[in-house]
Amino acid sequence: MPITRQKTKEIVDKFTTSPNDTGSASVQVALITERIQYLAKHITTNPKDHATKRGLSILVNKRKRFLTYLERVNREEYKKVIKQLGLRK
Repeated sequence: MPITRQKTKEIVDKFTTSPNDTGSASVQVALITERIQYLAKHITTNPKDHATKRGLSILVNKRKRFLTYLERVNREEYKKVIKQLGLRK
């Protein structure tokens, strides 16, 4: 089951910088991370689902680009997002 509206709202509320902020890089990284976790679990139960594997690869690369942008533009926000999501050590 994909991400529900309630889960999306929780993620957006957690990572926003202002009340109307739904499209910032940190919010998008958090939403993409949630989708990646869901798809990774899906692939473990359905190993022959090659279309999903491709979609997962695309999402991982998209998240990587967002993180590179966030690191370049706002280093403190980048560090906060990485720590909250537990992405890097």
